[in-house]
Amino acid sequence: MLILYIITVLLLGLSLLASPRKTGRALQIALRRFLRIAPAFLCMLMMVAVALYLVPDHVLVQVLARENKWIAMGSALGFGSVSIMPGFIAFPLCGILLDRGALYMVLSAFSTTLMMVGVATFPMERTYLGTRLALCRNVVSFIIATVVAIATGLFFGELQ
Repeated sequence: MLILYIITVLLLGLSLLASPRKTGRALQIALRRFLRIAPAFLCMLMMVAVALYLVPDHVLVQVLARENKWIAMGSALGFGSVSIMPGFIAFPLCGILLDRGALYMVLSAFSTTLMMVGVATFPMERTYLGTRLALCRNVVSFIIATVVAIATGLFFGELQ
């Protein structure tokens, strides 16, 4: 991540050298757009914090480590779609779930929908992308997550 910051600063410096006026204008536009999105983003972050507080790890284990792999995968797809959590929380959580007996395909379904499908973020997406595009993006992401989960199950021999 540090490399991305360094590259960004270097490119911003080059842009300032090439055209200070255009760079300043671009930064002003970026700041205005950020300030316009910030309230919705902060509200979403607060919802995530509350959701993470209300859903303890053992509940996730009960839902995602079931005997029936298809029900577990469906639960993982659904739960991942409606949840929001950053990767640095989601991936260690998947490690805990794996240790407690969750299948790789279930973890794949959960983590992929968690990162790609945004039911909770849909209202904000709809505002900026439009209803049709936001809905299409979420449906396609859900289908991709399902295919990835099934492929993971086949790869690890969880599906015969």
